[in-house]
Amino acid sequence: MEEMQDIFARQRAESRNTIVPDYLARIQALDALLMITQRYEKEISSAISEDFGYRSTEETLLGDIMMALAGIKGTKKHLKKWMKPTKVATDLQYLPGSSHIEYQPLGVVGIIAPWNYPYQLAIVPAAQAIAAGNRVMIKPSEVTPKTAELMRKIIADHIDPDLLTVITGDATVGKEFSELPFDHLFFTGSTQIGRFIAQAAAKNLTPVTLELGGKSPALFNKGANMGQFVPRLAFGKFLNAGQTCIAPDYAMLHKDDVEPFTQNLKKTVAGFYPQGLNSKDYSSIVSDRHFVRLKGLVQDAADKGAEILELVDGTQTEDNSRKFPPTLILRATEDMTLMQEEIFGPILPVITYDTLDGAINYINDHDRPLALYGFGFQGEERRELMTRTTSGGVTLDDCVWHIAQENLPFGGVGASGMGGYHGEYGFRLFSHAKAVFTQSRWSTLFMIFPPFGVKFNWIVKFVRKII
Repeated sequence: MEEMQDIFARQRAESRNTIVPDYLARIQALDALLMITQRYEKEISSAISEDFGYRSTEETLLGDIMMALAGIKGTKKHLKKWMKPTKVATDLQYLPGSSHIEYQPLGVVGIIAPWNYPYQLAIVPAAQAIAAGNRVMIKPSEVTPKTAELMRKIIADHIDPDLLTVITGDATVGKEFSELPFDHLFFTGSTQIGRFIAQAAAKNLTPVTLELGGKSPALFNKGANMGQFVPRLAFGKFLNAGQTCIAPDYAMLHKDDVEPFTQNLKKTVAGFYPQGLNSKDYSSIVSDRHFVRLKGLVQDAADKGAEILELVDGTQTEDNSRKFPPTLILRATEDMTLMQEEIFGPILPVITYDTLDGAINYINDHDRPLALYGFGFQGEERRELMTRTTSGGVTLDDCVWHIAQENLPFGGVGASGMGGYHGEYGFRLFSHAKAVFTQSRWSTLFMIFPPFGVKFNWIVKFVRKII
């Protein structure tokens, strides 16, 4: 795609040949993103709903608009502090020299955004990359084309394309985009595609941040308060009809707690969506392909002995043709496909455990998840859960809210990703931390100049004692 190549070449030239953007220039760019988000809120919500088949304005407000606003405003608030050089200690033997770190832009940052929260997951990393002084190119998902085109238009209308531009197109364009020699490539999406992105970036020695997914467990302690915790789990699971990278992928329950959990979940979902699939607060599945995939997961589980409980009326009508009912899968087993891959939909398998040790071992026997949720743990049991498991992030006694904390890094580990962003962590991610040592006029290091001899040996002996 010649146009994309030209845009990249211009941005690269600008990043190499012009003065690094100062604080005021970065703030002006962030203000433009803030204005766009506020002015076009309704249009963004409408485009996302059209792409999905239906998604409520409230879910877009919560998952896309408010998260983007919080990310931009938080970055603006702290940017001056983040940009300041950081003084660090200098080892005794090099005094009175001094050391500090300066944060410089990397250059041109590529952002490949997913379809599930198509605005937020493009704009938040873009805002942090711009705050760090970079030029940015965004490739939105082709699965949400109306949102992608709207983003392209409104950003082009208000921001210099040599600073920020949106490239639209199909998977072929996305592949070519990932092969550009960016100074940093940021990808949010599936683990499967993430592997291809990493391979493409490696050809250019481009550093990558991979925000992936995986099977995030929700572990309930034996005897946990189901009346309190199940609604919190249900919110995180069925938000956006489960099409959330950090949605709890499966629930782990003590074998004695399955019945109270099931009854509380039925009650909760009935309250959340009183009109069943016709409830205005319940989203559609984004595409026919994803809808068919979810049906296949449930059928596979049923064929292998699971008990299938649809938690609302699953009747499909012309108006809700791609709405998939919140579904509980009891007696889930390892040989079922839904226990082998990320579900990314409103299906919740349940597996049981006898001891906490066994539950933790089960989690550790699988890929490290993007998120882990622990309900009802206190004291030593909470400490054991935290120290014996590794995940991208954790929310205790609730779901998904660690992603909303601007002072916490968000990212995965292992198969669920690499690198973290949000807040200062995003600014640092898109910056080069340049080490600077300033020699003093009164340096004594001349004492180790050749020719080496007694003086050199005396200095080495002294340094050995102090390092």
